[in-house]
Amino acid sequence: MRSLHRSGLNRVVPLALLLALAPALALAAPSNKWRIQVSSDADSDGVVVFRIAPTNAAPVDVTVQVPKDAGENHIARLIRDTLRAKLGDRYKVEVDDGEDVLLKKHHGGADFDLAIAQSTVAGVRITLDRE
Repeated sequence: MRSLHRSGLNRVVPLALLLALAPALALAAPSNKWRIQVSSDADSDGVVVFRIAPTNAAPVDVTVQVPKDAGENHIARLIRDTLRAKLGDRYKVEVDDGEDVLLKKHHGGADFDLAIAQSTVAGVRITLDRE
């Protein structure tokens, strides 16, 4: 009985470690270009905090204020404008298809990871895709 318990424990501990590290592993694939897809309207006022993490520099958090009843195209423009204001000329930021935002490194810049650090806006779905 004791060996059965020990072998079960040997399986559980590595699995628990893998699950604990999964969020960090998800951030381990930087890209040169990201697509931010906005779906649905804002049911509440709130913020979306994007974390831009270049491979060669400290991460930068960008907070986008979203008003209640903002549509997906309006939210995409708010994201674009806020990213441009905070990041300056380090990245190219543009709206694509009305509800998507493209964030690209400039030539010679470092690849970067993109994550949503916080979102308090009800109703809005934001999806991040590497391109």
